[in-house]
Amino acid sequence: MVIKTFKTLSRFELCLWLGSCALIIISFISAGEFDLWVLITSLVGATALIFMAKGEPLGQILTVLFSLFYGYVSFTFQYWGEMITYLCMSAPAALAATISWLKNPFEKGKTQVKIKRITAIHWIVLSILSIAVTIIFYFILKYFNTPNLIFSTISITTSFFASGLTFLRSPYYAIAYASNDVVLIVLWILASITNLSYIPMVACFFIFLLNDSYAFINWRKIEKRQGDTPTA
Repeated sequence: MVIKTFKTLSRFELCLWLGSCALIIISFISAGEFDLWVLITSLVGATALIFMAKGEPLGQILTVLFSLFYGYVSFTFQYWGEMITYLCMSAPAALAATISWLKNPFEKGKTQVKIKRITAIHWIVLSILSIAVTIIFYFILKYFNTPNLIFSTISITTSFFASGLTFLRSPYYAIAYASNDVVLIVLWILASITNLSYIPMVACFFIFLLNDSYAFINWRKIEKRQGDTPTA
């Protein structure tokens, strides 16, 4: 499955993936303070995104792995919000999305997911849940004296929204994740001021931002190919 999925990458996507990995490795070496977990986490994340952009379930499987690794990295800097979000929300959501994507291929015998057009009700429910989760987690993070509380709280909002849209198979998941990437770039810049070994995480989420931007463009193209009115 893995080799077959890799063969579906276009020349541009292959260059995007290799370039992303190269930039992560360069930033890792340039940081001067090595943290192997940070490097592994970043590389797994970059690989997951390129397959997410193609609507391939392998991307979701790798996202589960990334969430576990990222939760540990967040723990080392006491970013409790990130740790709790990825271990308790993003990882289970990615697992649920994997099942959803595998059950909803666009074509029989193919792995690419069938894109779904979500309704106004979906948007309303997702918005209400996001607000509720944000309020609850704000007080939890405040209790644990989480560093950079405001940005950590905003990250929870964007992560929850992105996870929901991913499960629903909407192209707009990429926009939500891109918004989350911006927040995380700020968070890890602040962390890097304290510990230079976290600089690769800044590069990681900058690369994620580029990949998520491409994902939205590609999903819209896929949506058009699948039909003007995708079915559930």
